[in-house]
Amino acid sequence: MEKIIFFGLVIPIFAFVLYLGVNAIMKGTEAKNVLKEQDNLKNNENENFSDDKKNLSEELDKLNNLLKDGVLTQEEFEKAKKKLLDN
Repeated sequence: MEKIIFFGLVIPIFAFVLYLGVNAIMKGTEAKNVLKEQDNLKNNENENFSDDKKNLSEELDKLNNLLKDGVLTQEEFEKAKKKLLDN
């Protein structure tokens, strides 16, 4: 009789502890995945920002070459440069 009472109490307690452990592991895994996704988004934003900087410098170089070659006047160069920098 004592064994029945003992196992009747131990099995539900063990099941509850097991449930809590699995639940904690699942939440931790989910949080880790969310952090990983956020890091990936930040990395993509940094890469896009660096690409934009390269494109901007290339465009300014092109404009400068057009100015040096006499295709653009100083006034046209300033307007184009201002337009590029405002974007």
